[in-house]
Amino acid sequence: MNADEIAAGRARWQARYDAARKRDADFTTLSGLPVDPVYGPPEGTDHPGFDRIGWPGEFPYTRGLYPTGYRGRTWTIRQFAGFGNARQTNERYKMILGAGGGGLSVAFDMPTLMGRDSDDPQALGEVGHCGVAIDSAVDMQALFDGIDLAGVTTSMTISGPAVPVFCMYLVAAERQGADLATLDGTLQTDIFKEYIAQKEWLFEPEPHLRLIGDLMEYCAREIPRYKPLSVSGYHIREAGSTAAQELAYTLADGFGYVELGLSRGLDVNVFAPGLSFFFDSHVDFFEEIAKFRAARRIWARWLRDVYGATDERALWLRFHTQTAGVSLTAQQPVNNVVRTAVEALAAVLGGTNSLHTNALDETLALPTDSSAEIALRTQQVLMEETGVTNVADPLGGSWYVEALTDKIEAEAEEIFARIRQLGGDGPHQIGPMTSGILRGIEDGWFTGQIAESAFVYQQALEKGDKKIVGVNCHTGTVAKELEILRISHEVEIEQKRLLAERKAGRDDAAVKAAIERMVAASRTGENMIPAMLDAVRAEATLGEICDALRGEWGVYREPARF
Repeated sequence: MNADEIAAGRARWQARYDAARKRDADFTTLSGLPVDPVYGPPEGTDHPGFDRIGWPGEFPYTRGLYPTGYRGRTWTIRQFAGFGNARQTNERYKMILGAGGGGLSVAFDMPTLMGRDSDDPQALGEVGHCGVAIDSAVDMQALFDGIDLAGVTTSMTISGPAVPVFCMYLVAAERQGADLATLDGTLQTDIFKEYIAQKEWLFEPEPHLRLIGDLMEYCAREIPRYKPLSVSGYHIREAGSTAAQELAYTLADGFGYVELGLSRGLDVNVFAPGLSFFFDSHVDFFEEIAKFRAARRIWARWLRDVYGATDERALWLRFHTQTAGVSLTAQQPVNNVVRTAVEALAAVLGGTNSLHTNALDETLALPTDSSAEIALRTQQVLMEETGVTNVADPLGGSWYVEALTDKIEAEAEEIFARIRQLGGDGPHQIGPMTSGILRGIEDGWFTGQIAESAFVYQQALEKGDKKIVGVNCHTGTVAKELEILRISHEVEIEQKRLLAERKAGRDDAAVKAAIERMVAASRTGENMIPAMLDAVRAEATLGEICDALRGEWGVYREPARF
């Protein structure tokens, strides 16, 4: 790019920066030195390839979505929490919000994630242990008691039974008196990554895609600010993928959901802004920064050039980041505070829109109040003390970071081509990337690729080529054993008692009729969300709704592979 083109780009950025709202804050260094809101090539110089780097708030968005960077708005501190029953988790949420958290992120227990009630025999011993138990809309009301759902953004990390859980969230908001059209938040709903990595599915892929398509239509029409899909790379990375695989599989899944929306006749400029992403921030500092920058650039180019988006907001890749749970160690767990801080800083320098920081004890148990506070304060120290909010994309133009960004992008493009090849030459009713993803799931291609990457890394650890402090080097310590959070068995007993009371006190005929209407809708082209909402309003439980759909659609069982 020649000097005149660079100067024109800088002028466009300056005009947008001047017109944008900025925070009332001190944007100088600790010593009081003034700093510019963005930096670029020296005036009057050429810079080959600068069109791939660009300016913040301008295509291809390598340097961020907004011309102001974090001077306009800092990232949202969105701590992931859930344990025991709804009342206990509600207390943790109020602690997080009272301590300065800006949004909530709900962790559900395993029975809820699998669409089963707390009294289901398969739920025995699991109720409330890895998240909060949600059996019906009453639990969702208790979860957000005293928290204005119209005034706080809420993310829910659930995919298989995401749609009925979302209906419970809507009914809880209704019962607060909220205007549902104003709700803002994110539902994960990403079923592709379940087959690829996490394995929390209910049905075959096609029925799940039916529900997701219905949800996309409903939100686009009724709740325009709500994001019905958070395409998740986090669980792909936690399963053992490389950074490039995480990026490529996640964006390919995102392209699949774009194809789903288009196959429903939706306008890409309307529904694409409702897609968001969820990435892992691992401990290799510069690789993670490069991954985030490449992600924005790839998404913008594909949405414009492949899927025909013309609205700027449809080209934006907005993402939440969580620090890497898999990087936490049970040995010398206090070291996890350092790991989390480094990973969080990488996410911020990569331009994340919201962030969760893991607690030091999460490899052993759910966080205690004390460790959760340290995780929250880690973000606040980064935000308030380090100066990282002063300059947009401060590493932009670094030879190393730009080369790494290009390399990860190139690897991702090679993987996209391979996925599309998996789908073959024939047409698919949704789209070519979707066809390749479904074939890759069926053939075990994704799981095989991830397993190979995990094996290579484990070999490097065992040989000592890769180091983990406290695990295969620097193993001596004077640290004492941590006090960890333990979930009492009484939680499960009490949850089952309350569920039994709830079932005894409702109108069973109304529940049965509402579920029958929902199943009837599933047999037609009718959008299922309104019928499912009616079932939830009648106090149908999560397990009852999901069992009715299992009876209609069957269940998915992963083929045995050796």
